[in-house]
Amino acid sequence: MRVYADHAATTKMRASALKAYTDAANEFYGNPSSLHSEGQRAKEVLEDCRARIAALLGANANEIVFTSGGSEADNQALLSAAKWGALKGKKRIVSTAIEHHAVLHTLKKLEKEGYEVVLLPVGADGIVKVADAENAIDDNTCLVSVMLANNEIGTIQPVEEISKICLAKKVPFHTDAVQAVGHMPVNVQALGCDYLALSAHKFGGPRGVGALYARRGAPLYPLIEGGAQEKGKRAGTENLPAIVAMTVALEEAIAELPEVTKRVSAMRDRLIEGLEKVPHCALNGDRVHRLAGNVSFCFEGVEGESLLLYLDDMGVSASSGSACTSGSLDPSHVLLAIGRVHDVAHGSLRLTLDGTNTMEEVEYLLSAVPAVVEKVRSFSPVWRDLQEGKRSFIL
Repeated sequence: MRVYADHAATTKMRASALKAYTDAANEFYGNPSSLHSEGQRAKEVLEDCRARIAALLGANANEIVFTSGGSEADNQALLSAAKWGALKGKKRIVSTAIEHHAVLHTLKKLEKEGYEVVLLPVGADGIVKVADAENAIDDNTCLVSVMLANNEIGTIQPVEEISKICLAKKVPFHTDAVQAVGHMPVNVQALGCDYLALSAHKFGGPRGVGALYARRGAPLYPLIEGGAQEKGKRAGTENLPAIVAMTVALEEAIAELPEVTKRVSAMRDRLIEGLEKVPHCALNGDRVHRLAGNVSFCFEGVEGESLLLYLDDMGVSASSGSACTSGSLDPSHVLLAIGRVHDVAHGSLRLTLDGTNTMEEVEYLLSAVPAVVEKVRSFSPVWRDLQEGKRSFIL
């Protein structure tokens, strides 16, 4: 059996989205900026997709900018708010320690340019405290950025409460909703955000396309210069086939969301319940306030890279909370932020499910994962030291 349990990394394109892509590429090949008939037909389709995406998010069509994905959308929102802040003499940005690198690396860039960046801590449950956000905002704050759902541990953040504070203090608020859109109800009016980023390949659309919601009046400057596309907010000929496919995928994902959420949540809970029986392990993130398909564990005495490779041999596609960089396995910043020590954070495993998975696959995971953990531990010097009492167990 082959089980794909890495949907947080990317999803397979939905059949409907793939058909929409090829149909659009064949039928609407004109440049939407051209005045001839083919161009105007493409323009009509582009604007229809913009209106449909906006309606799904509770936005207005003129508040949607098509991008190459979530990273670009995050970058544009953060850099736009920072530029606006500098013009106002405000150069403080508040975010969290568990953001995606698309946000964190952009903030590091801004820090080098003289901005003050405050990264709020999270508790052991992986959730930021609203009071911490409120206390961090001062008169020099030009932006608050808090992700809606975490990509590694699946925790859902109190975005609505934080955005209300930002509104009262007249501070722009951005949320990275890349992991959330298509997997939980997302309405920009209910969230109260000024900016929201999404990416198509997280909900069955193609890679290389996404969107930025920017509330009317929110500061927005182009990252890419060169043309007047997207009302001057994002130069470059729009990737119309991908935009059409993204629209179809999101419509389908949202239409089936109630049924899929119920089924995927049941699979998630069964998987958590079963994996918790493995000795010396721990669930990462809050058990309740988490995405329906996210299961993140740390296994003591295990290295994540070995765990993934052996699981792959057994037909399981998964990921770790660690990033393999330059030949060394660095522990996840998210796991460190929730209090996992380095040795434990190294042994992380993220299994992410969606509506294409089955309970039969979950049962297979419950046989494969414990077997692989036991195998990896059998040749781990750390595990041997723990067994012999040379080290103390943490989990």
